Amino acid sequence: MMRWFRRIATHSVALGLGFGLGIYFLPILTAPPSPDAATLSAMAQDARYTASFAQDLRGHDLLHWGEGTVSLGPGGIVHEGRLAPGPDYMVYLVPEFVEHEDEFAPLKAQSVVVGPVKTFEGFALDLPADIDLDAYTTVLVWCEAFSEFIAAAEYR
Repeated sequence: MMRWFRRIATHSVALGLGFGLGIYFLPILTAPPSPDAATLSAMAQDARYTASFAQDLRGHDLLHWGEGTVSLGPGGIVHEGRLAPGPDYMVYLVPEFVEHEDEFAPLKAQSVVVGPVKTFEGFALDLPADIDLDAYTTVLVWCEAFSEFIAAAEYR
């Protein structure tokens, strides 16, 4: 009887570990190539605002973080840096700086989605014409699948 219990326990742990690793590595394996640094740098030239992803935020941990510079202009948002890999990332513009998911939840309805992030070594997103950058203060990367805070940069 104990032998069966041990087998079930070890197989369950292996299955859980495999599932967790699959969730972590799938976005990395399916990500399109990141734009090269020269392209991102050229796109950031027309920026009206520039900010850096803040470090040591309450929402950061081993699996949820971002680093680098974010440039915002009428043409779009450009990130030069790195993000922790993960599924279903979205970029939001938020009316005030937040550093954790519990601070973003009450502001999510007042925030606007700019678009999805599919690459983890920099990204470029077009800014829809109806979005006013001056109505917001912060760029936020958010994991929709797990409602997790990834990174934030206060640009104004």
